[in-house]
Formats: sequence, C-alpha cells, structure tokens
Amino acid sequence: MSIYVGNLSYEVNQQDLNEVFTEYGTVKRVHIPTDRDTGRVRGFAFVEMESEADEDKAITALDGAEWMERELKVNKAKPREDRSSFGGGRRNNRF
Repeated sequence: MSIYVGNLSYEVNQQDLNEVFTEYGTVKRVHIPTDRDTGRVRGFAFVEMESEADEDKAITALDGAEWMERELKVNKAKPREDRSSFGGGRRNNRF
C-alpha cells in the first residue's frame, strides 16, 4: 500500500519528502508525478513505507500539517482507476 500526499509545493523533490517521512519509519519509495507536457510537479506524490504501521504513524502526524507554506493532505492511496485514454468512455458508439 502507499500514501497519497496532496497539496504539495511545486518546489518539492524526492529528497524533501524522503526526509519528512523517514521520521515515521523506513521509506521504500517516493513517486512525484509530473505533467507530461511541461515536466512540472503536479502538486501531489505517493510514498511507500516499509510497514503499514509506519504509514499509519505518518498519516496521523502529517495530515493537515503545514509544510513548505502548504497544508498537507495525507491519506491512504486509493487504487488506480482504469481509465480510457480518451476520457469519455463512448468511442464510436453512434445512436
């Protein structure tokens, strides 16, 4: 499982997040999605930790905390939804 971290500063990097979350346990992986056109950070990230107990400690401590002049939104990541590449769902369906 992983942790969703939202409302991040656009200046954040993997090392920043690693340092913050290491206070609550062993960080296995940090992923910061970027916009495919601009390469700019999208304002959220996913953090995987060694154990669920470590994740729970981090979520409890950091959800709502102010960091880099932003109020963080930290919770369990939801499974990725299966989306079509066109977003509408109705391809070539004519009525």
